[in-house]
Amino acid sequence: MAEPPVFDPAHPWGGNTKNAEVDVNAQYVGLEYHYTYLVFCAFIVWLIIPGIGLLYGGLARRKSSLSLLFQSLMVASVTTFQWMFWGYSLAYSRTANAFIGDMANFGMRKVQAAPSPGSAVIPEIVFCLYQMLFCACTVQIVIGGSFERGRIIPSLVFGFWWSTIVYCPIACWTWNSNGWLYNLPTLDFAGGGPVHIASGWAALAYALVLGKRKHKGEKSHGKPHNTTLVFLGTVLIWFGWFGFNGGSALNASVRAMYAAFNTNTAASTGVLGWVMVDYIRSRGRFSVVGACEGAIAGLVGITPAAGYVGCWQAALIGFLTAVVCASLQDLNEWLRIDEGLYVFKLHGIGGMIGSFLTGIFADQAISALDGATLAPGGWNGNGAQVGRQFAEIGAISAYSFVVSCILLLILKYIPGMHLRVSEEAEMMGLDLDQFFDEEIGEWELFAKDEQVTHGLPGGVVSSGHSSVDREAVLPVSKEV
Repeated sequence: MAEPPVFDPAHPWGGNTKNAEVDVNAQYVGLEYHYTYLVFCAFIVWLIIPGIGLLYGGLARRKSSLSLLFQSLMVASVTTFQWMFWGYSLAYSRTANAFIGDMANFGMRKVQAAPSPGSAVIPEIVFCLYQMLFCACTVQIVIGGSFERGRIIPSLVFGFWWSTIVYCPIACWTWNSNGWLYNLPTLDFAGGGPVHIASGWAALAYALVLGKRKHKGEKSHGKPHNTTLVFLGTVLIWFGWFGFNGGSALNASVRAMYAAFNTNTAASTGVLGWVMVDYIRSRGRFSVVGACEGAIAGLVGITPAAGYVGCWQAALIGFLTAVVCASLQDLNEWLRIDEGLYVFKLHGIGGMIGSFLTGIFADQAISALDGATLAPGGWNGNGAQVGRQFAEIGAISAYSFVVSCILLLILKYIPGMHLRVSEEAEMMGLDLDQFFDEEIGEWELFAKDEQVTHGLPGGVVSSGHSSVDREAVLPVSKEV
């Protein structure tokens, strides 16, 4: 078996490549399958970004759906720039302190062919790409907090700075070998803390600062406008999550394959759990949107645990996460916050449940499948691990919520950066307000709606639904 290369501080680029004096590929001979596997995982993780856009777009009313699709591509683009500019360095520089990285890799400096900080068998450029997509997915989740009332430019500015001062420090805590949570140690295989808990609390902060949506009695309010988009988005997210969790071993070991198996298992039992709650609540009826939400709840729950737990424990984690999240149908009313996509419920609470259950069910026999890692949890008699997981949950929750609120309030009072559209624009729809000559669905249908409703009191125009569409929308759950 080929020996993995060792990072040489004298050649942080991976070798002298200016004059082709060193073949940087030679150090990975016999190990190519590891980085080939990881770059494939990165490619399918990218699908999660438009998947979330389609999911959010389907859950929104038609008049504000296009803005959510558009933001998925914009988030991917803005986050790519942020990561190349300084995000990667702040999260993963080798000379980071316990809380945040330095500028050793600013502007992609020294990020090329050397063994990566995460795994010696992965070139650093592949590791950088993979982790960049995690950041992009997280920011895309957070954008859900601006649902149907947030302006696009301020949301992208917020995304850039949020990834800089919230995501990158938390990623450093959790996954950088110098990070304080890494050395505690807490167990977070693929992002229960940096991705889900952080994004859930940030979306809650976004909804809180923006305030509630205006509601004029439209029948379409709070109902998904296109279940097909919701289903398609969920399919892309589920598929992408095989790479999200399966690649987080940062090698092509049996442990990585086991994590992929656990991913599908938890998503499947998540569907069963959510559908069961819906079936009982509705007295014998089903919801496609509910099934999709159950899949996502299961994926969220298994994210921190995928490479630490057995397959039956993974099934239980997915099921329990979905049942708890589905049972919190009235969470918005309890919190008195209009977080219309329920990002906090699914990602915040779901992520906290997953992190807690990871501490209970982590089994060192599973983590050892990569040939090197021993990570015992309560399953092995290491009850202290549950306490460490609570430390992760508390620290990330508090940091993400407080810093997100502060950042949003700062942006709110910067001239030209007002976070929310006007009331008139909100009632008209974000798509007509912020896009030109584009609309979800048929223009003829939209024009007919506008003619029918143009005479409403106060000059309110159509919400973008035909009268037939409005009556046909079933009162299904609408969370994400």
